[in-house]
Amino acid sequence: MREIHLTGSWLIRAPREEVYALVSDFEAMPFNFPKVALSLRIMEREGNHLKIHAKAKSFGSIFPEISVVMMTDLLPSRGFISDNVNDTLGTYGHEEFRLQDAPEGTLIDYSYRVTIQRAWLRVLARPLMSWMGLRFWERAFIDVLKAKLESSSTARSVPDVSPGE
Repeated sequence: MREIHLTGSWLIRAPREEVYALVSDFEAMPFNFPKVALSLRIMEREGNHLKIHAKAKSFGSIFPEISVVMMTDLLPSRGFISDNVNDTLGTYGHEEFRLQDAPEGTLIDYSYRVTIQRAWLRVLARPLMSWMGLRFWERAFIDVLKAKLESSSTARSVPDVSPGE
């Protein structure tokens, strides 16, 4: 069991362009998603291709901070695809974060294929990465994304009617 495939789908009640603007602003990740990213630096940028060095949290406080190099391709207004190398845990993965319009907002389709090099981690990998890891990421990223965008979209969608009109 060297590879684990994580998947999830979520609805964000906000326009796709707003969701994309927030999730593709990698330099602001530590501010926008502090439970996920400790620091992030874009090392190279060529068009929509980014090489990123990130210090991240993994499963909250179970593991110490991890160091990840991400080779990321932005898909303007549609998400991103990233190949990630985590030397701290000895894993690498292929991540796809795709956005599509839905009647009530934006649908996020998420996929992450993780290959685990270290034998000791493979023993723990299924429960940690499959259930705990995805659940942690949902709370630390998706729930924060919803809180940031859904309240502002709801406020914009309410018509401005002055008394007496």
